Amino acid sequence: MLNTPDAVTTRPYLLRALHEWCTDNGFTPYVAVLVDETVQVPMEYVKNGEIVLNVSYDATSGMKLGNEFIEFKARFAGVAREILVPINRVLAIYARENGQGMAFPMPVTSAASMQDISSTRDASASDEPPPRPPTPTRPTLTRVK
Repeated sequence: MLNTPDAVTTRPYLLRALHEWCTDNGFTPYVAVLVDETVQVPMEYVKNGEIVLNVSYDATSGMKLGNEFIEFKARFAGVAREILVPINRVLAIYARENGQGMAFPMPVTSAASMQDISSTRDASASDEPPPRPPTPTRPTLTRVK
């Protein structure tokens, strides 16, 4: 069966492969992350709902590129911070030096989140639509050869 419902997404495997490709070629791997309450990053560096992180081995400590999360420690303005990024919040991985990499589809809002938005809207007297999440800017990516 090709489309089994319990199949793991390919995203973590592609992230690991491109991270390895960047590292092997002497490039600096960066990830663009769409930030929400599930992402543990220094919020003071988040802009327009996104953060771009240097995930090179030189910039991180204890990096784990798992199937569910990217986890590592990194220094921001000299202060060590624990970083935890759910794989589904990664928008792209690319080489800083040439922009080559891969972008991923935006995370889909869960049905529960949509229900919360809907019930909030129903409870309000306004006819305005619920606020939209910020539109992320994406790095310029080129096709990996």
